[in-house]
Amino acid sequence: MAQQIHRREDVNPKRGKTEYGSVKFADTVNNKYPIDTPKHIRAAWSYINHKDNAAEYSKSEVATIKRRIKQAGKAAGVEFSTD
Repeated sequence: MAQQIHRREDVNPKRGKTEYGSVKFADTVNNKYPIDTPKHIRAAWSYINHKDNAAEYSKSEVATIKRRIKQAGKAAGVEFSTD
């Protein structure tokens, strides 16, 4: 079941669309963590594992974002060494 991610007041969702275009994001509400290329997938994984970035979300939201990144990574052949 997909977990709903809350709308962050410190983020403008339009920025993600402007910066990356019409791509898939792990955080689909705020358009954060693009997961359209192996490079973006690796970057998204790195960023969501930074404590300050993860702190902006609840534990279940972080789990949802990580699950989406891992799913995209699996499809793109990207391997992850840590949870």
